[in-house]
Amino acid sequence: MKDSAINDQAREVLQGYMARNGLKSTAQRDTIMEAFFGSHEHVAIGDLHRMVLRKNPRIGYATVYRTLKMLTECGLAVERHFGDGQARYEPQRRGEHHDHLICRACGLIVEFENEEIERLQREVAAQHGFRVESHRHEMHGLCPRCQKAPPRRR
Repeated sequence: MKDSAINDQAREVLQGYMARNGLKSTAQRDTIMEAFFGSHEHVAIGDLHRMVLRKNPRIGYATVYRTLKMLTECGLAVERHFGDGQARYEPQRRGEHHDHLICRACGLIVEFENEEIERLQREVAAQHGFRVESHRHEMHGLCPRCQKAPPRRR
């Protein structure tokens, strides 16, 4: 697998997970992981499968599904649901956090970071004596393009 696709720490996590579970590294898995970690989108399994087919038309949908499941189980990928009934996946980067704006018309997903929102969340949790272990912040609405579209297109 190319170094640009997955960093050394993630590679160690993956190798440890595969060793503990009796799994082997394969060229097909490497191709899938290279496409996944090289993508800068929230990918559905079908989207990732189409990306992978361009590099190797012999990789099946089930192999992509199993590889994403493996990446999720070992903590290198996170499954997201944005209200459209389709699971999407993104790399889980240690120590990194972002939130999402989701257009309910076209499905555009925008990632953003805002320290003021994070500070307020910590403050609210502290006021209630709550220790936050994880959180997800999503805002649903209309992107600028869809706001300009005629109502019937929305």
